[in-house]
Amino acid sequence: MKLTEILRLVWLNLSANKSKIILTSTGIIVGAATIMLVIAIGTGGREEVAEQFRNLNAGAIDITYEYQGSGARGSDGFGGGMPGGSGFGGGLSGSGGFGGGGIPSEGIPSGGMFMMEQEGRSNTERITLSSEDMEDLETFVPGIENATMSFSTTASVDGGELESSATYTIAGVQSNYARISNLEIALGDFLTEENDSYKDKVCVLGIDVAKTVFGSVYDAYDSTVYIDNRPYKVSGILSEMGTVASGISPDDAIFVPYNTGIKYLSGSGVSPTVTVIAEDVNEVETVITNVKAVLAESYPNAEFTISDAGSKMEAASKSNDTLTMLLICMAVIVFIVGGIGIMNVLFVSVKERTNEIGILKAIGCCKRDILVEFLMEASCTSMVGAVLGVMLALGITPVLEHFGVRVELSAYGAVLSLVFGVLTGTLFGFYPAYQASNLIPVVALNHE
Repeated sequence: MKLTEILRLVWLNLSANKSKIILTSTGIIVGAATIMLVIAIGTGGREEVAEQFRNLNAGAIDITYEYQGSGARGSDGFGGGMPGGSGFGGGLSGSGGFGGGGIPSEGIPSGGMFMMEQEGRSNTERITLSSEDMEDLETFVPGIENATMSFSTTASVDGGELESSATYTIAGVQSNYARISNLEIALGDFLTEENDSYKDKVCVLGIDVAKTVFGSVYDAYDSTVYIDNRPYKVSGILSEMGTVASGISPDDAIFVPYNTGIKYLSGSGVSPTVTVIAEDVNEVETVITNVKAVLAESYPNAEFTISDAGSKMEAASKSNDTLTMLLICMAVIVFIVGGIGIMNVLFVSVKERTNEIGILKAIGCCKRDILVEFLMEASCTSMVGAVLGVMLALGITPVLEHFGVRVELSAYGAVLSLVFGVLTGTLFGFYPAYQASNLIPVVALNHE
């Protein structure tokens, strides 16, 4: 039998059972949509991770101290892992923060740098990392390229076009923070060493803060904003940096000189983050070991939280890969279910069309012709399901994006969904088609 004749028979059989074809291909529809969305969500997740960590210096190591004694309070929202904190402190954590030192943890009560002799230190002592500690690390730990100190808190902000005061994250940072964190200035200048030394009341605004408070970046520059009812001159505005984990971004923060923040905002009850940058990202573990050794000399019984940027990026990537793998497994299961459905329908179709098969064999059709016909019917059924699945994925995408899921659709995903759909129908349709091709003509013709 010619291929065109086989195709005509396939078309007649499929067009006569449109509703059955749609119902048969339901599993393929869901499977194809799942495959396409898996690829789109996986791609979106990878891009989201890359975007979240695009400002992250891969050699950044954050060092914080978390007071564990009784009577210590958690931070007001950004404590480095303290109860009541949001996981934003202590640099860029897996659940939020900025790159290369991040927006550091907010104040935890401290009684000063040295409340007792080093030999008498305990886990209940309140320890505040100082600039001397940072200098010790730079001096005694080999392989450190740069270091900075920072902290964050929240404060009321007024001025500009605000009708009433609003609460924003205020980050106290040193002049090298922008370079370490790869922050870019859209207008003006970042904070300087002189600003920090003289405790100048100046600030740098995230771009969203500038637009919210003043209406535009240009109106914000060189204006005055009131933080805790004190006037601060706006010396610069950051470029848009994008959203990082947990929805927190430099775009929504205000940066002030470190010493200015200590004097006017946090007082002595601050628990700063010391961020050091390893010269070689491959030697981060060695630098961490040496950092622990130096800190142990100054604070023998204290336990510091030390985390590096590379491990955070790796953890985020692994989490995304795990999610993608789970979705792929789900898609495979759905395809198997859909394939079994096609196989069952074809078994029924073979029984229903036994006389037809006998007639075809009687007029000269060989086994191969029957096999090809039923295989093509299975493939066309799964192709219809795959096409509908791709259309379903396109329809679901806006819904997923509405709920905050990043979806990056691609032609590659659509083609792969179609290929998987056709292969599934062909593989699961082979055995029923093989049975049909092996029917004995006389027996088939006498079948009732």
